[in-house]
Amino acid sequence: MAVVEQPPGAPVAKPGRLRAWFYQRLPIEEFISNQVTGYYAPKNFNFWYYFGVLSIVVLALQLLTGIFLTMFYKPGAATAFESVQFIMREVDYGWLIRYMHSTGASAFFLVVYLHMFRALLYGSYKRPRELLWVIGMLVYLALMAEAFMGYVLPWGNMSYWAAQVIVNLFGTIPGIGPGLVEWIRGDYGIADATLTRFFALHVVAVPLALLLLVMLHLVALRRTGSNNPDGIEIKEKLGPDGHPLDGIPFHPYYTIKDTVGVGVFFVLFAVVVFFVPKLGGYFLEPANFGPANPLATPPDIHPSWYFTPYYAILRAVPNQRFGALLLLLALVAFLLLPWLDRSPVKSMRYKGWLSRLFFVLFIASFLGLMYAGLQAATAGYVMMGRICAVFYFAYFVLMPLYTRLERAKPVPERVRFHAHA
Repeated sequence: MAVVEQPPGAPVAKPGRLRAWFYQRLPIEEFISNQVTGYYAPKNFNFWYYFGVLSIVVLALQLLTGIFLTMFYKPGAATAFESVQFIMREVDYGWLIRYMHSTGASAFFLVVYLHMFRALLYGSYKRPRELLWVIGMLVYLALMAEAFMGYVLPWGNMSYWAAQVIVNLFGTIPGIGPGLVEWIRGDYGIADATLTRFFALHVVAVPLALLLLVMLHLVALRRTGSNNPDGIEIKEKLGPDGHPLDGIPFHPYYTIKDTVGVGVFFVLFAVVVFFVPKLGGYFLEPANFGPANPLATPPDIHPSWYFTPYYAILRAVPNQRFGALLLLLALVAFLLLPWLDRSPVKSMRYKGWLSRLFFVLFIASFLGLMYAGLQAATAGYVMMGRICAVFYFAYFVLMPLYTRLERAKPVPERVRFHAHA
């Protein structure tokens, strides 16, 4: 091959000099190599593993649409509702951004609930992932706080009365309750000051905490590695190259697979946004299309669908203080799950029939509570909430007993994987 000589005095080309200078100071390539291409995930991931990636996608979507909404939203009892109407009617594509944000809130909880379901199904909360699970539950609690304050900001009539119910729950705390309620509201009632501080928390404080917790969740995941449907630790069996025998690089195998899942999600998301953004009142309640009115109580006060399981537990007990305590325990129980499960195996595939029975009853009770919470507080639905609450708490309270008594199936030494199954 002929060599082309440079003419005398021509500058000597130094390919990659700027790139090398940049990466010496900001090691992006090293980060991608360690966290993506160099990260080995179990080769038997299935459908349930889409929802972790989808939760990050929806988080980014909520942050992006939220930024545009804050450009036109005006917090305040006299301006909040009208500013939302201005966004919907006067801002170019404001209706689209608002519907994407409201649909995104429900989509966020949907993918998070399915993500949690997968963790319960395959025991992703058990050793060595206890801290990963706890951080994930803190993400869930921060998401609930973010959603509640965002629900109040449009200042519709349901927003106002839902805020009255939820904020007054803090008044059940012995001793400090009344003062705490007044501090949260910033006034003697749900008013202008409440909207201002809820706006600040919804836009700045809680998102920062949420992003920090998500980052810590991913760091903890990178440390322990992903669980899999068989509940086998792939890091315990390494090949001559030091990589797990039952693992494959996350990129390109799972990045391509997740791209397909994200594409399907956005198709379904677009169908809801463009055709059924209210989804029969489950995503946007009819009462919230009227301004807040302290003198007109909606005929049926209930929170958004993703809060209704806990709302059903709250109203299942006549005593408000005891109901608030049960609501708190319903959330704390998830945090204790890694230490309640005494089974020697992780995955439901190898647990005994007692674990499977209680798991099915728990899922049925959670869905039953969700349905009961969406209905009017008649005697039948209140009783339904009580029955479902018993099965809900039985799953956690009896877990140390039935996971220890049952006989688990033997777990295979290697991950079971059928490429075309």
